[in-house]
Amino acid sequence: MTEQDILKIIENDKWMMNILHVAKKLDLPDWMIGAGFVRNKVWDYLHGYKNEKVLTRDIDLIYFDKGNIDENEDIQLSKEAKEETGVNWEIVNQAYTHKWHNREPYKNTKEALADWVEIPTCVAVSINNEGKLQLHAPHGIDDLINLIVRKNPTCSDSCLYESRITSKHWKEKWPKLNIKI
Repeated sequence: MTEQDILKIIENDKWMMNILHVAKKLDLPDWMIGAGFVRNKVWDYLHGYKNEKVLTRDIDLIYFDKGNIDENEDIQLSKEAKEETGVNWEIVNQAYTHKWHNREPYKNTKEALADWVEIPTCVAVSINNEGKLQLHAPHGIDDLINLIVRKNPTCSDSCLYESRITSKHWKEKWPKLNIKI
């Protein structure tokens, strides 16, 4: 499986494309949707699951706008996107999330994406200015497509990683996963 294969799977999913078009309409700078939106779709595909839509807790839309770091605005945008789609959204400007991880400020969305807890979670998709899907995978897609879950080396909190593995029940949902502790 290649990046192009992943994009084709997403492109052929009407539900995912609808979500992506709603995101594009928000016109947020340097935006992308990641985490379970892409990861779960790929894992479902590799397990032979044919779900009507991606089973994810919410739509994780990230963007970067250091000129507007109003967390309340993100909460309002998330509510509006949920009203339009009927799905929970978590829209978060990555210009302030470095504080959550006690890090230097991120320079852009891709740098923030590269810092997420698990390597296969650090994959996102967006629609570029030409209307084409674009995959963002700062650590590559090898772990994602080989069903390997490992802690991102930038994540110093092993307890956080292990609690996410336990609480998300990934191994029960996708039994072919190889989870590295």
